[in-house]
Amino acid sequence: MTEHDNNSTLPEDTELSMLREISTVVLHERQVKDLLDKVLSILSRRKGMLRGTFTLRHGDVFIIEASTGLAEEEQRRGRYRLGEGITGRVAASGVPEIIPNIDKDKGFLDRTGARGKERGKSTGVSFLCVPIYHDTSVVGTLSVDIEQEAGLDLKSELKFLEIIGNLTADAVTARQQEIEEREELMRENQRLRSALSSQEAPGKLVGNCNAMRKVYELIRQVAPSEATVLVRGASGTGKELVANAIRNLSPRKDGPFVTLNCAALPETLVESELFGHEKGAFTGAFARRIGRAEAADGGTLFLDEIGDISLAVQVKLLRFIQERTFSRVGGNEELKSDVRIIAATSRNLEELMAQGKFREDLYYRLNIFPINLPELKNRRSDIVMLAEHFISQMNAKYNKAIRRLSTPAINMMMSYHWPGNVRELENCIERAVLTTTDDTIHGYNLPASLQTAGGGEPEGNLPNGQADFNTMVRSFERELIVDALKRNNGNMSAAARALGLSPRVIHYKINQNGIVPEWYKANAGNSPQE
Repeated sequence: MTEHDNNSTLPEDTELSMLREISTVVLHERQVKDLLDKVLSILSRRKGMLRGTFTLRHGDVFIIEASTGLAEEEQRRGRYRLGEGITGRVAASGVPEIIPNIDKDKGFLDRTGARGKERGKSTGVSFLCVPIYHDTSVVGTLSVDIEQEAGLDLKSELKFLEIIGNLTADAVTARQQEIEEREELMRENQRLRSALSSQEAPGKLVGNCNAMRKVYELIRQVAPSEATVLVRGASGTGKELVANAIRNLSPRKDGPFVTLNCAALPETLVESELFGHEKGAFTGAFARRIGRAEAADGGTLFLDEIGDISLAVQVKLLRFIQERTFSRVGGNEELKSDVRIIAATSRNLEELMAQGKFREDLYYRLNIFPINLPELKNRRSDIVMLAEHFISQMNAKYNKAIRRLSTPAINMMMSYHWPGNVRELENCIERAVLTTTDDTIHGYNLPASLQTAGGGEPEGNLPNGQADFNTMVRSFERELIVDALKRNNGNMSAAARALGLSPRVIHYKINQNGIVPEWYKANAGNSPQE
């Protein structure tokens, strides 16, 4: 190495001066990355080295954290596994190494690609690398490239480099801990995101009760596969929403999603709608028409109310499910369609099989992965959540500003038995939004069926027509928390103080009731639900 500042200064004095300068940087520089850069800058300025690098340990890989004499792209390439190259070897053994001439050492990788211009020079380039310890573990390395000169003592230079490594060991350790803490925070954040996404409703489904969480879990399990799915549930429970959620989480999400409601068509037209027909196949068939199975090629075919198709169509559907081949009505050409089939029914297929109205072999082909949707009367803890969701939709649809549900309205909804399920609730909220004259849905805004006992007494309710005690308490508790969040723009701490609750308790209650404080925070001041 060459002294550039004062050639009359003795090497020992030069090195002492450098150590004082580096010690000052170590004492006063709080940003560890800047500290390492400054140490390398001092070495480069005072010792005239060609390049210098600090690497830090990331598991079994040592990555260049700070450098001088390297371009940004060259530094990014500086990654060494334990035992790989000279740097990896020093990291693994903890023993400093000298490479007198990088041209003559086969173990020198030049991973960064920065040494090409020096290779083959008559004087040659030497490489020195020392480990940096924390306790008894190697946490990093310090290495330099220097041009060979007459009388240059590489061993002395290596010892001096070890001193620099020891001086900066605490800083290197602190930097490594910063990186590890950041990476751990990122991993924890990812774990929390994964846990949260596993609980969130997929697609447009709404609900937080245990039964619906099980449905969400099943959707996520089956969506990535090509398995046929049978969605079962009463009318109005949201079977098509489940089918859409499966499709959107599947590899076919960019393909077509084609729906055929088998109960909405006359029996004679179901086959034509499903497989298409040729010109002249029957009266009124004036041109060739492709069917839903053909239109869904490469995507998903959703067959709603599959229990309503005739036995004759069932035979052809069974063949299509098995072979993915079909023929148009009135045609002989065998066609293929690559589709994923999702079927749904509100009927009891087992009873239909017993009556000879549904084929067993088709049932077993469809029932590979069943998903059963609960009726709304069996998921009462979701009623208020669903109602608020529909209020938001109807506000946007009708340019209204409904903000809340009154307690009597909630009691009516909680005590009703909902024969029409979620679809009936949506219609009730739409009517209520249209009829209310202020920012609140009152009991008198709801349909008469909810205001009288004419709808029948729901199972598990009290004789006077009110919801059972636990359901009413939970509903009122949720309303209190939501009101507090609305008043405090989604701030959980402020809402907890307003209710006289501890942060831990309100956090537990918010999760238990499926409330999303971020929604109220994001919509503060301009939301109809504020």
